[in-house]
Amino acid sequence: MQQTKPLKIEAELMWAFLDTPNQMSGKYQVDLCNLSKSAIKALEDAGVKVRNKEDKGFFITAKSTKYPITAVDKEGKPIEAKVGNGSKGVAIVNFYDHKFAKQYGLGVGINKLIVTDLIEYANADPIGDDVL
Repeated sequence: MQQTKPLKIEAELMWAFLDTPNQMSGKYQVDLCNLSKSAIKALEDAGVKVRNKEDKGFFITAKSTKYPITAVDKEGKPIEAKVGNGSKGVAIVNFYDHKFAKQYGLGVGINKLIVTDLIEYANADPIGDDVL
């Protein structure tokens, strides 16, 4: 493992599974998207493979295996609302080795998530009031 010091990453937040594990990975996780050039460089220098997708820009997925990820506001107060795609924040991330490290680089853990611009996720009723 190359990097042991946590990094502070500013990002757009997407697919935030903060209080319930993601069904596919079984982990609490959040995608940190549209990363700056300096964040990409710092992550790559640490040994993390940064991915790129059209709708997310350059991004990584920060995960927590055992513990929910607590999102807080700028004053440090816990955010009770669900964090929706497009929210912005600052994540303190750490790094860990995993069995696929040679293929995917280091794993990225998350120590803290400060939401600076919250877009609240609301479950939309897919049926609505209109009956045909």
